[in-house]
Amino acid sequence: MYIPPFTISSDAINLIAEISAQIERYAIRMEQEDGLRLRKANRIKTIHSSLAIEGNTLSEDSVRDIIDGKNVVAPIRQIQEVKNAIKTYEMYPTLDAFKEKDLLKAHSVMMQALVEDAGQYRRGGVGVYGEKGLVHLAPPAHQVPMLMKDLFDWLKHSKDHLLIRSCVFHYEFEFIHPFIDGNGRTGRLWQSLILGKLHPLFEHLPVENMVYSNQQQYYDAITASSDAGQSGPFIDFMLNEIYKTLKSHQGVPLHDKLHDKLHDKLHDKYPELSEKAIAVLEVIMANRGFNVAEISEQVGLSERQTKTYISKLKELGLIVRVGSNKTGHWEIK
Repeated sequence: MYIPPFTISSDAINLIAEISAQIERYAIRMEQEDGLRLRKANRIKTIHSSLAIEGNTLSEDSVRDIIDGKNVVAPIRQIQEVKNAIKTYEMYPTLDAFKEKDLLKAHSVMMQALVEDAGQYRRGGVGVYGEKGLVHLAPPAHQVPMLMKDLFDWLKHSKDHLLIRSCVFHYEFEFIHPFIDGNGRTGRLWQSLILGKLHPLFEHLPVENMVYSNQQQYYDAITASSDAGQSGPFIDFMLNEIYKTLKSHQGVPLHDKLHDKLHDKLHDKYPELSEKAIAVLEVIMANRGFNVAEISEQVGLSERQTKTYISKLKELGLIVRVGSNKTGHWEIK
């Protein structure tokens, strides 16, 4: 049996243990009163982030509107990408991560009306290009069916931990680049499906959102693995992203009955406040001593985005800084 080359670092071993501990906590979190809302919000984040990585400029609000059946004014191709992604993620419970034919089926839906050969392996050469030119030249097209068969055989029969297998598959899939287009979004979906074999909650965990927030590191990890001739660096990166995503979604429910009332009052008095700005405010209320990094983890934003929302809250007079930038904290006014 073909075995993709990879090494498992001590960091990866520690992360597997940490992730395993966080999974059950997240599962409990999803069973709470606002779990249904969280699942929908996470699905929106997943679709938005995975497509944004590929250059789709529609906002999360636009993705939400398309899911809700509302009309959105935007380029036809970008709307089609979102509609296709919605249909593909709705197939999640019916797709088997270990079956190659299911991968082809998912790609055919993901890329419907976007490429001529949706659901079929490419018949020509492809390369991945960055700002400085060619980053990766994929294997010749005639090798793709054999390489994908070998990869699925390994995925199905390997005894390695599913967390490791999901990362190795993701990297090898991107290395092979089996389709003419849609490889990135399909590869990220398939890693989530493999993780779903470990625990069903991964259907509702927006790993794609964390990759989107750390896009350059994602590409750097792929490049580092290609330079090393094995996927160890990519495994370390992805396990760390999975761990951070799980941990950032552990916090106290932000929308219990008390917070729902606060949420409504804030919207009435400050209609210019976005959902994310309110989420930042609620984290500050519940965790007065949190710094920007900790707030960012709780709400699933980058530190730069969190600072923008904090500035808006300060501008509206909702929060005030007590003490110095280094040792102080935010308080609700």
